[in-house]
Amino acid sequence: MSEISRIISDLQGAGEGLKWVQDNLFKGLRGGPVVVTLGRVKRSSDQNAKLWPMLQDVATQVEWYGRKLEKEDWKEVFSAAWKQQDVVPGINGGFVVMGVRTSKMTKPEFSQLIEIIYAFGAEHSVRWSDPSLKAFDEYREAR
Repeated sequence: MSEISRIISDLQGAGEGLKWVQDNLFKGLRGGPVVVTLGRVKRSSDQNAKLWPMLQDVATQVEWYGRKLEKEDWKEVFSAAWKQQDVVPGINGGFVVMGVRTSKMTKPEFSQLIEIIYAFGAEHSVRWSDPSLKAFDEYREAR
């Protein structure tokens, strides 16, 4: 059985959703054990696609404590700002930040991350590129 999923967004859909789960559970069990998992909707591919132009804008325009950081580094910095992270000593010295993975964020959490980036950009006079501005307009309209 391949992986299947269904989004249930309100209490009215819960009954229909339970019926769907039951039907698919019975079908799946014919082939062996089945794993049933509940979870929240994760970030969308559109959200992820909007993140990278924003990170690029910050990376090219902001010097951070005397250094220019790559967009991947900024992603770590902003993720740490969204949720305080734990730091542990590295095996060969230094420190390792135990981070938040953006791939595990829900849509609302990812929206909060993007808001943090926009706020940081405003404080550091970042001039947003066209893709970043488009992302801002879409988030503002969604609120």
